[in-house]
Amino acid sequence: MRKRNNSDDSGTLLERDPDLKQRPGEAAADWQGPGGERDMGRPFSRLGAGGKMKRMILWLLVVYVSIPFIVKLCPSIQAKLVFLNFVRMPYFLDLKKPLDHGLNHTHNFYLQPEAGQKIGVWHTVPAQMWREAQGKQGDWYDTTFSSTHTVILYLHGNAGTRGGDHRVQLYKVLSSLGFHVVAFDYRGWGDSDGSPTEGGMTADALYVYDWLKRRLDVKTPFYIWGHSLGTGSPFTNIREEARSHPFSKVYRYLPGFDWFFLDAITANDIRFASDENVKHISCPVLILHAEDDAVVPFHLGKKLYEAATRSQKLQGHKVQMVPFSSALGYQHKFIYRSPELPNILRYRVRMSHH
Repeated sequence: MRKRNNSDDSGTLLERDPDLKQRPGEAAADWQGPGGERDMGRPFSRLGAGGKMKRMILWLLVVYVSIPFIVKLCPSIQAKLVFLNFVRMPYFLDLKKPLDHGLNHTHNFYLQPEAGQKIGVWHTVPAQMWREAQGKQGDWYDTTFSSTHTVILYLHGNAGTRGGDHRVQLYKVLSSLGFHVVAFDYRGWGDSDGSPTEGGMTADALYVYDWLKRRLDVKTPFYIWGHSLGTGSPFTNIREEARSHPFSKVYRYLPGFDWFFLDAITANDIRFASDENVKHISCPVLILHAEDDAVVPFHLGKKLYEAATRSQKLQGHKVQMVPFSSALGYQHKFIYRSPELPNILRYRVRMSHH
C-alpha cells in the first residue's frame, strides 16, 4: 500500500468540509460562528460600557489627585491662573484700532513706565466731543484734558485686554455721562510688554495716574474705577478670593487646600490685600457689587465695606456700598447695564465736591 501524504489528507478534509475553507479576502483567523457573528478577538478589542466607565473614572481620579501636587511643585502655574493674561478675548482684533471695537472717539497710544517697557493705552473723550474727535491725533486728545469734564482712570481685571467687550461697553456708558476714560493694559496683557506681577500692575497703575495728574487742572474731578483684580476690591484679599472662587469648589474641602493652593499664591508674592490697604485710604470709596457675582462673592465685598467703615480715615460718608439684586442678573461683569448707574455716579461725583 502507498503511504498517504499529510498534505493530501488536509486538502481532502478541506474539500469535504467547505465550512473550514478560508473564504476569498478573509483572514484565516477571522472565522465566523453561528449567526454570522465574529467571535475571534472580540473580547480583546472592545471594552464593555462598564469597563470604559471605570477607565474614565480612574483617569479623572489621577488628574484630580495630580493637580494639587503640580501646583505645589510649580507655583508659577498658580500665578498664571490668577492673572490669566494669556487669555485674550476677543481674538483677532487690533488694539491699535479702537474703532474696530466700536469706539470712534478714542485714541490709542503707548507709555513707557520703565526703560524698554511700553504699555498700551486708550483715551476715550466725552461722547459730546465725538464729532470733533474725528481724524484727530494724540496732540488734540491731550488738549481735551484741560476741559472741566471728569476723568476716570479704568483698571481692568484679569484675562482679556483693554478691548474686552464688557469693558468697552462701560467706556461707552461713562463717555455718555460726559467723562473722559483712560484705560490701559498692564505689563504682560494685550500688546503691552513684560510679564504680569502684582508689583508690576501697581507700578503701571501709579505711572498712568501720575501721567494723568500732570495733565489735569487741580480742579478737574479725577476718579479711579477698578474692576475685579484691577482694584483688589471688592474682595478682601487674594487668599479669601481664591478660596471663594468657583474654580476652587472641587478642592475647597480637601485636607491641605491652603497648603497646596493658597500658599502657592503667596509664594508668588501675590496678595492684593485690600482689607489692609483700605485702612490707608482717605479719599471717598464707592463699592458697586452684584449679589449674584459668582467670581467675587458678594459676602467678600460686604466684608471689605465693613472693614472700610471701621477705618479712621474713612469715617463719615466717605465710604458707600451699592448692592445690585440677583434678580437683575448683572453677575461679575454687567453692572454697566444698570439704568441706575448714571444717577449713582452723578450723585457720587456731586457729593465728592461738597
